[in-house]
Amino acid sequence: RNFCPDYLAATKADAERKEKELEEEAKRAAAEQDAEAGDGEAEDHDTRKLPFKRRMEIVMKNKTEANELFSDGNYQHAAARYAKALSHCSKFFDLSPEQQNEVNDVKLSLYLNLAFAYIKLEKLDNAFLQCNEALKCDATSVKALYRRATVLYQKRKFDEASKDLDVAEKLAPDDKALKKLRVLVEKQVAKQKAKEKAMAKKMFG
Repeated sequence: RNFCPDYLAATKADAERKEKELEEEAKRAAAEQDAEAGDGEAEDHDTRKLPFKRRMEIVMKNKTEANELFSDGNYQHAAARYAKALSHCSKFFDLSPEQQNEVNDVKLSLYLNLAFAYIKLEKLDNAFLQCNEALKCDATSVKALYRRATVLYQKRKFDEASKDLDVAEKLAPDDKALKKLRVLVEKQVAKQKAKEKAMAKKMFG
């Protein structure tokens, strides 16, 4: 029975370590992403105050090129191109409410696509950051919640993945992709619980 405090302390320490690791991963991913977004091209230092229509054309041109690269399986270059499109999204100014909505919709789509590219590249920390940005654009985006849950599942953070699925399923109860991922997550949660139970039994006799 004396093992009980040790077990609780070990569990707490493990949780704190995981949290710290996640913070470090996020910092590294953000730095890596900034480097990719820069891509060493002069266009990224474009400080011109272009009219809304012209700037949006540049954004959409980058997005279209990124989509083509993605379709060809060139995920690294697609990610860089999505990041470039997003860098242009930060250069709009004096937007009307309608224009702001249009920019937000485009940004949401870009963040989701960039997250998907990072998932394909197995850069899960970067993908996680993009999903967070997508959810800042629209907290009720089922696709963003699903994508983040996918990332969390792949990172073996099953409880967190389950929370995202809870929210997404309330918004889209009939979504087949959500149901499929839910089955996978629950299977792993059950495995994890059985493992913890066995470990506790071993420690407590």
